[in-house]
Amino acid sequence: MQDPVPGGREASSADERSGASDGVARAEDATVWDGTARDDAAADDRTAARLLVDDLERTASARRLLRGQPAGGGALQSLVELAAQLLGTPSAEVSLLGEERVVVGGVDALPGPVGTRTPLEESLCARVGASGEPLVVEDAATDPRLAGAAAVRDGRLGAYLGVPLRGDDRRVVGAMCVHQPTARRWTAQEVATLEHLATAASTQLEVGALDGEYARGDRLALLDAAARAAGLGTFQWDLASGALHWDASLLEVFAYDAHTFGGTIEAFNARLHPDDVAPVTAALDAAIATCGVYEAEFRVVRPDGTTRWLTARGRAVAGTAGTAEQVIGVTTDTTALRAGEERVRRVLEDMTVGYYWMDADWRFGYVNAEAERILGSPRERLLGGVVWDLFPAAVGSVFEEGYRGVAATGTPVVFDAYYPAPLDGWYEVRAVPEHGGVAAYFTEVTERRRALEAAEQARRRSELLAGVTAGLVEILDPVEALRGVLPHLVPTVADFAVASLLDEGHGGWQQRLHDVAALHADPAEQPVLEAYRRVRVPALTRSSMVAQVLAGGAQALRTGLPRPGDLVEDGPAHELLTALAPDAMVVMPLRGRGRTRGLLTLGRSRGRGAFTDADLATLREVMAQIGLALDNAHLHAARRDLAEELQRTLLSELPEPEHLHLAARYVPAATGAQIGGDWYDAFTVRDGSTCLVIGDVTGHDLRAAVAMAQVRNVLRGGAHAVVQSPAAILASLDWAIHDLAVGAISTGILAKVEQPADLAAQGLRLLRWSNAGHLPPLLLHPDGHAELLTRPADLLLGLRPHTARHDHTVVVRPGSTVLLYTDGLVERRGERLSVGLERLRVAAEELADLPLEDLCDRLIADLAPGSDDDVALLAVRAHPQDRPRPAEAGPNRTPTQPAADASPLLRDAPTGPGVSGPRPPADG
Repeated sequence: MQDPVPGGREASSADERSGASDGVARAEDATVWDGTARDDAAADDRTAARLLVDDLERTASARRLLRGQPAGGGALQSLVELAAQLLGTPSAEVSLLGEERVVVGGVDALPGPVGTRTPLEESLCARVGASGEPLVVEDAATDPRLAGAAAVRDGRLGAYLGVPLRGDDRRVVGAMCVHQPTARRWTAQEVATLEHLATAASTQLEVGALDGEYARGDRLALLDAAARAAGLGTFQWDLASGALHWDASLLEVFAYDAHTFGGTIEAFNARLHPDDVAPVTAALDAAIATCGVYEAEFRVVRPDGTTRWLTARGRAVAGTAGTAEQVIGVTTDTTALRAGEERVRRVLEDMTVGYYWMDADWRFGYVNAEAERILGSPRERLLGGVVWDLFPAAVGSVFEEGYRGVAATGTPVVFDAYYPAPLDGWYEVRAVPEHGGVAAYFTEVTERRRALEAAEQARRRSELLAGVTAGLVEILDPVEALRGVLPHLVPTVADFAVASLLDEGHGGWQQRLHDVAALHADPAEQPVLEAYRRVRVPALTRSSMVAQVLAGGAQALRTGLPRPGDLVEDGPAHELLTALAPDAMVVMPLRGRGRTRGLLTLGRSRGRGAFTDADLATLREVMAQIGLALDNAHLHAARRDLAEELQRTLLSELPEPEHLHLAARYVPAATGAQIGGDWYDAFTVRDGSTCLVIGDVTGHDLRAAVAMAQVRNVLRGGAHAVVQSPAAILASLDWAIHDLAVGAISTGILAKVEQPADLAAQGLRLLRWSNAGHLPPLLLHPDGHAELLTRPADLLLGLRPHTARHDHTVVVRPGSTVLLYTDGLVERRGERLSVGLERLRVAAEELADLPLEDLCDRLIADLAPGSDDDVALLAVRAHPQDRPRPAEAGPNRTPTQPAADASPLLRDAPTGPGVSGPRPPADG
């Protein structure tokens, strides 16, 4: 087996090191380019391509070699794989440079697999061919010669080393290169190694070309030409006479001359290594029997004791009778390549990383010294053994999954895996496909894993604190906050937990303490814990851990099963605590701004261990966050109650005009304690009509509430002062907001429920309204059909003093309901407003048969449960006037002053659409 491993190449002598250094110098000298920009690099590529194409004799030589290459690269592919292994790169290739670049051998080649053709202008190989010298690129990302190259931009090319291939006429016919996606410094020895491999590749290319020509011409003459051109040995064995003919090159390798070589197969066998005689004979016999191909690799032991490695390739040629008459072929001296492999083997043995290679049957074929040490087994025990037999715990593990995946897909994998006793360790493994098998590079990382586990524990504790903090930010109810915290603590730091709240007041702590939540890691034990929670507080003793903490202690900690009186008095509570079987307990206070707001009691069962100092430190941080959140929740509740009360005082009571039933709802946002700007109003005016107002002042603070009150009062006063249409009143309000420096911007609708004489005779009413950038009213008809009164809306109130405003009208039949509302009822985050409006319309139709008060309640409950915004809703239902006023509409409260008493000036005020809002006269 050849040992296929990546590694470096050491110079075997001072001369070799010197020659390699010269090679690097030549490469560096030959690859200094003038330009630094992308255009310069592209120009260089075009120049190199033109130089290659213009050399017609060189191009003809490249074409000749290309015609002779077998599909898949043949023996040339082995040289390419060896280049990648010796130089430790994931990619290597051999390309011929004719009118275009053709890949004839490759390992993960950038252009593509063997047979891929690309223009010369897109190939670094063309630069190698044009210069005839090595091309060394150590950092492609910063090398100006590669500016704009696609392989550099997408990260496939980080470092490149290429050397020229020369044909038998010494013309450059191609290039051999290795490359990788990361930057790298190339040594002189590595350049020399690639040049040696390129020489072998050139020889193999000549063999392939001559082999193809041999099939079309005189076999012996062409084989002689091959020997002369490439320094190869040729042979011919006449099976009938037994005469074996070798050329001078082959005689020299075997240390024969024309006089000492007997010309028989026995002379051949006499120089073969004893271990190689049988397999070589078997290969010859198989070729003769089938008139097929003969291939062999063997050692030649020369009289001076030196050993040479040869590879032979030939064919048994049939005669007229159809049986083999002769065997002809060529040999290649691979001693230098074998020496390189030996150097690689030495590198393997010196590596600080374990390495082993398994064949297709999962048998160990090579194990280096570090692998012996890590695995605790000598290589004599491992070599030839099946990995699954020698390491049975690997079956069904990550090891087997990774190795078999590499064998099936040919894709390298990297993984960490644990192997149990006797190794009892963690290993980092890189498995790669090599020579029909799988190779593994590995190192023990047990200590690193332990360090990572410690870091992971610290990370989990940080996540615990972050999770608790994030959860508390969104929850303002103290009980819900504690219930939300317990899943972060159980089972992360405890097996069960009980959360308690401490009310404010002057009574004893047992009267103010309430166990509000409990959680057990084992669902089967949850009922026991809940029963204990319900009876625990009355059973707590005055010397209990709870009492100690409430007396000012930082924490109370104990281990072992508690005895009666230690925590709770003897009785049901102690029996339940005994059933929970805590082996370690801790009680910690929940303090915020100097006040104890509650407690957390945490317990661990036997086997979990006591609470460590690190546990307690983490818990103190968590308790501080919870305590602060509870204090914030307490403050929020107080502020929210105050805000709601203030908000409601700013909203007026509803009138109860004749045969009209009014209802209103105001619901503050579910979160936050600020005062909102949503508002409604309803009142009757001297002309007998009922005014309905809904609006939303921008902002959610006390300033918004004050502005809302100012706008409301100015609007109410203006509507009472003059008998005008809603559009005219809102236009006057624009001037008032400007002149009085109210400083508010608000949406709003002012509507009037009127009953002109002609409609009164029919029992009908008229709804006249003007919309200042607000949501459209909803009309619920007597038959249950709901209609959004979508009309063009005007500018918001307060934007500018001179705003054209318009009225809109609709007839309201008895039994109809008009709804005015703010955006909190319909808007949802991330949803189009039209969706929310349609949801309101559909809901109103479904609830149309409900009494008005119930309708309002259901709309709020169904459409705005826990809304993030304030909700204001104003509804009016018209009852038939030829029937008694329904009891649910309340007593009849209407103005006693009829509209006919109003002055002519007020009666004649404009009421039509398009009122533009002139500044009102001084006596208005």
